[in-house]
Formats: sequence, structure tokens, C-alpha cells
Amino acid sequence: MFNPWFDFYSSALEAQQVIWLRTLRIAGGGKLAEREAKQMVTEKVEAAALAGMLFATGSAGKVAGVYRRKIRANKKRLSI
Repeated sequence: MFNPWFDFYSSALEAQQVIWLRTLRIAGGGKLAEREAKQMVTEKVEAAALAGMLFATGSAGKVAGVYRRKIRANKKRLSI
């Protein structure tokens, strides 16, 4: 996308959907919930490290793109 702000805005909307889907998954309990919680924490740590690296190089657009791809992948996976 040419406008990184559009990516940030779209990502925020999709992130709300992922939060809802994850909440439902974790609230369900069991092995699936445990796996989701662990995956969520791992993804957040990895994404924060990558974002810090990309911000350091002055590339806000790339940060938005990386987060957006991860959010979409989670939304797709959790919607099944």
C-alpha cells in the first residue's frame, strides 16, 4: 500500500477481530486454548523485535505491512 497510515488503520480494525476470536478460543479452555496463548505471546515478542529493527531503519511502511500480514494470517487461522 502507498499510504502507511491506511495500513495502520486497517490493521487496527482487523486486530480487533483477532482479539475477539482469540478471546473466544482461550475462553474455551483446553489444549487448544493453551496452545493459542503460548503462540500469542511468542508472536508478540517476535513482532516487537522486528518492529524495533524496522523503525530503527526508518521504515514505518514496512512495519505496518509486517503487522498487517500477521494479523490477517491470525484472523484466517482463528476463523476456521
